[in-house]
Amino acid sequence: MDMPAPGSLPGSGEDRKVDTGDRVLRTLRARWRTASLAAGWRFPSDWGLPEVDAVCAAVVREDRAEQALAGLGRARAAAGAGLTETLTDLAALHAVLDQPDGADGFVAADVDSIPARLIRVTAVAWADVAMDKLAGAEVTDPLTGLPNHAYLRTRLAEVYAEAAAADRSVADDHTLLVVSMDFSQVSGWPRLTGMIMVADAVREVFRSGESVASIGPSAVAVLARRSGKVAGRGVLLRRALTDRLAVDAQLHEVAHPRIRVLRLPGDHAAACALVDDVRRS
Repeated sequence: MDMPAPGSLPGSGEDRKVDTGDRVLRTLRARWRTASLAAGWRFPSDWGLPEVDAVCAAVVREDRAEQALAGLGRARAAAGAGLTETLTDLAALHAVLDQPDGADGFVAADVDSIPARLIRVTAVAWADVAMDKLAGAEVTDPLTGLPNHAYLRTRLAEVYAEAAAADRSVADDHTLLVVSMDFSQVSGWPRLTGMIMVADAVREVFRSGESVASIGPSAVAVLARRSGKVAGRGVLLRRALTDRLAVDAQLHEVAHPRIRVLRLPGDHAAACALVDDVRRS
């Protein structure tokens, strides 16, 4: 990989040869995340992906990391990150490695400083997935099997059009329930398992024709009629989630679900903005 080696990161050099590398990986990952958030990454809870860990491992092993970066580019596109945001995230990693003495990842991310080959590898991988999503009009999240946020936007448009035709307020007939997870303390398989459990619990509780969608790597939304006793079913959903998360000790300790019942605003654009705000929170 044409990036500076981890250098003076704790655990590098001879220590890394005898160490498992876990400490080095955790340090690099933490500094990269800090630098990326400082550079403008919009959704902190969505930053950590298994592909991030693969890139860190390749860097620490001083392997050629093109394959890992391509995987990250594809994962970012699949998660809905834009190309600019994806490359800025890559620049944050490059800055952390180029400035090993930078305190806690507070370094200046500069896309222009990244080797051109690494930009090309990441951008091409990102574009492959982005173009496939456009060409196939895919609306299903591959992890949970739920429709994605684009589907929810479409359903909201239909609901608002129906309400306008009937001269009614959408909030009189529908509400939005959101279940979100804080995965900031977990990564890799436990994180993926957690979202699969969330999707399974939501399907079990809301199975009467409600519109259910994954609106990000850590949140699921349900567009439901107010007549469907949404608050009571929210209680049932919390119980179902508690039962499922208790199976995994790590998730049981740190992945506490947050369930909210939100009033829909007056128009479709505001509703879409509400969904975006939920993804960021």
